[in-house]
Amino acid sequence: MALNGIDISGWQKGIDMTKVPGDFVIIKATQGTKYVNDDCDRAYRQAKRADKLLGVYHYFSGGDPIKEADFFVSNIKGYIGEAILVLDWEGRMNEKFSQGPAVAKPFLDRVAKLTGVNPLIYMSKSVCREHNWSTVAAKYGLWVAQYANDKQTGYQTKPWTDGSGYGAWKSPAIFQYSSHGKLSGYSGNLDMDIAYLDAAGWKAYAKAAGHNTKTETSSSTEKAQESAPSGSTLDLAYGVMKDKYGKGDERKKKLGSRYDEVQAMINHIANASAVTLAAEVKQGKYGDNEVRRTVLGSRYDEIQKIINDQAAKSSKVYYTVKSGDTLSGIAKEYGTTYQKIAQLNCISNPNKIYPGQKIRVK
Repeated sequence: MALNGIDISGWQKGIDMTKVPGDFVIIKATQGTKYVNDDCDRAYRQAKRADKLLGVYHYFSGGDPIKEADFFVSNIKGYIGEAILVLDWEGRMNEKFSQGPAVAKPFLDRVAKLTGVNPLIYMSKSVCREHNWSTVAAKYGLWVAQYANDKQTGYQTKPWTDGSGYGAWKSPAIFQYSSHGKLSGYSGNLDMDIAYLDAAGWKAYAKAAGHNTKTETSSSTEKAQESAPSGSTLDLAYGVMKDKYGKGDERKKKLGSRYDEVQAMINHIANASAVTLAAEVKQGKYGDNEVRRTVLGSRYDEIQKIINDQAAKSSKVYYTVKSGDTLSGIAKEYGTTYQKIAQLNCISNPNKIYPGQKIRVK
């Protein structure tokens, strides 16, 4: 049994995961200790609604492995338990790349300790043999990359490999075989992957090993985190708006370590400009239909009006008059009437138009 899927980053911002075929998607969440992919949550939630298996990854940028792990975990709390977690270990922008397991393992160990989930590590196949990864392979699975060429390809059931081994790993859990994938529903290139797992195997990699997410803080914070609900920030904000978590201290207790991030979204909706919120709605930040209407609350109508006005404006069609044109002829070409065109352009005499005149036809 195998699964077909893709991995995406900010380069595929806006990709519609409901239109792109595949069993799974792995999404870049963070890099270093400052970068957060602002399209990650939108793509994640969209893929989840499309019933795809999920994963999120962190691109290591050569910093302190503990700090980078903490940053990663702090930004993917809502995905823990349902998404596989991955360390992307590459040489580009990673000055500690040559240190291999000495740096990668502390990151992986930290993520495992904070989440209870054993992450995978991603690397090119050649890197598997550049170090002794045995201490890493003993606990963490491998997502490996090796390309036959740069030709465009769809999903493959038996992608090419050079026939050599995978170092300390007997075999990879996931194999990335192209960066020039072409699938329906998306016009750009995609990274193509095959997972040598079934759905149950994928979920086993994603599942915490017997305990809940927690951090090394005070015991009261640990208890709050252990009881923190799962789901995206939007899921929890929607629950708050539906009175699922109560108010005041009751809400703080039920949301636990998730309280600040959820309250920040609610405060942002209350205080941000309508234009800002309209742009975020178009990016998919607030979901669709009932979820969007609920979380936007009393601001829904003003924001929707901006979106509708922008859509109407963008749908306007103009035509530049040429010699010999008549208003009725132009109207026929665009499937409208000369009376409507005259009204749109305040033309009092439909028989008087001139070459070079720009008129709105719809």
